[in-house]
Amino acid sequence: MPTDAAAARSGRPRASSREVLAEAACELFLEQGYEATSIADITRRAGVSRSSFFNYFTSKADVLWSGLDERIEALVTRLTTAHTARTADADADVRTALVAMAEGFAPDSLALALLNARQMGLGDELAREASVRHARIARPVATRLRAAGADDLRAAVVAAAYGGAVLAAIEEWARHEPGRTPLVVVLGRALDVLGFSAG
Repeated sequence: MPTDAAAARSGRPRASSREVLAEAACELFLEQGYEATSIADITRRAGVSRSSFFNYFTSKADVLWSGLDERIEALVTRLTTAHTARTADADADVRTALVAMAEGFAPDSLALALLNARQMGLGDELAREASVRHARIARPVATRLRAAGADDLRAAVVAAAYGGAVLAAIEEWARHEPGRTPLVVVLGRALDVLGFSAG
């Protein structure tokens, strides 16, 4: 890992502690597997204290999901502040919010984990954590749809479909297209598959 002086000489910006921790965690997950890697292992590899880890992450899983989690928080804010009149176009609000969530999403720890899930021993862990994010996406979507007049069942089913589309798009993008195709393009294709009006 370059020193500050070496980074300055090479013209590369100094990585943040968050980035250093994420890189160290992913290296260790690849080398020895997710379950066998402790937070102490990660902080030792990164050369930072345990308290520094918890300044950025709440758990090992958070290392992988924090980038998406930040975008989900922005999605919640956007949908809860959207116009909620029954006559408003809920479908357009939802799709616009989801597209905004995907814009500028760069390959990160989650993309690396999805691509190397078997080597990292992450199959069950990824499935568990993905279900949490699915629910976190679906919840504000369902609320937005109900505000526009959808009944509870329709709102729940459509919101679940949107949440599934987002996670399917991220997985497809991570496994086949990061660095080549923006996530927002893959998400657009996933949303087109749904083929229904959310309202």
